[in-house]
Amino acid sequence: MRKLVILTAAVSVFALAACGGGKEPAAEGTDEAAPGTITEIVRGNEELSSLLAAVRAAGLAKTLSDEGPFTVFAPTDAAFAALPQETLQSLLKPENADQLTEILTYHVVPAEVPASEVTPGDVETVNSADLTVSMEDGNVVLEDGQGNEATVAQTDIEASNGVIHVIDAVLLPPSA
Repeated sequence: MRKLVILTAAVSVFALAACGGGKEPAAEGTDEAAPGTITEIVRGNEELSSLLAAVRAAGLAKTLSDEGPFTVFAPTDAAFAALPQETLQSLLKPENADQLTEILTYHVVPAEVPASEVTPGDVETVNSADLTVSMEDGNVVLEDGQGNEATVAQTDIEASNGVIHVIDAVLLPPSA
């Protein structure tokens, strides 16, 4: 009988939680609702699987799991698909890890910058090259060192070590 009462209570809790619509914050001192690291969030997002493959090929998965804080401008799979196929295949080869690292670190700012704090101007990335930030028709646009642009499609994906903003193009540093 006692097992039935516990089971019924557990089912009721899950049913109520499913109907709640929102996620309750975790109790203070727990990390139940804490977001994962940038690497964990990218791993869990199907639109960012190409980025995850590139991060792994460059050996940056551990770095993006470190304390941070970081802001990552994360190109979608569609952004990577827009690159010439031979370029992407070449970048993923072990002998090109340095070049891939240079490109990926150009998508990372060594600070947490939520969308509410983004301002037009130049911002220095982890690889020491600047991205130019501007506003066009209410959208945040990034311009790289090659004159290419990426629009921020989704903002403020919180991570335990920073924030992710999803972009629609792969950016290239001036030296690429």
